[in-house]
Amino acid sequence: MTNQQAAPRQAYPGDHLGLPEDGTGSIAGWSRRFAALLIDWIICSLITIAFLYHPTPGHAADVFVEPRAWTPVVFAVEDIVLTATAGFTIGKRLLGLRVIRLDGLPVGFGRALIRTVLLMLVVPAMIMDRDLRGLQDKAAGTAVVRM
Repeated sequence: MTNQQAAPRQAYPGDHLGLPEDGTGSIAGWSRRFAALLIDWIICSLITIAFLYHPTPGHAADVFVEPRAWTPVVFAVEDIVLTATAGFTIGKRLLGLRVIRLDGLPVGFGRALIRTVLLMLVVPAMIMDRDLRGLQDKAAGTAVVRM
């Protein structure tokens, strides 16, 4: 097969998904998504500490054991509920990102649950395709785009 007969190449991430190259609705870059994730994690850590941090005199080393163990739970609830209902988490909203379904329907709780479970496993989120979609987005039929 010569170069002229080769399959057409994707011009930009999201091209073959029918998404624009830039601006609203275009695929978000991984750095903005990571920053949004970091913001969400910090917020969930602060919420956990605010509600579960009860210092005990003489036990300073054990003070953060319980709150740290609950941060992933708070993060999961935040991610599932906000993604399912609003299409974005606090961090995504602050950075102008949104989770969309490729068929145009609302994300919903089932797909948000799939995304969150795979996201929390970390490795699936690090395996991205040419559209910069992690395995969690591929499994849920979603994409993270700019608002």
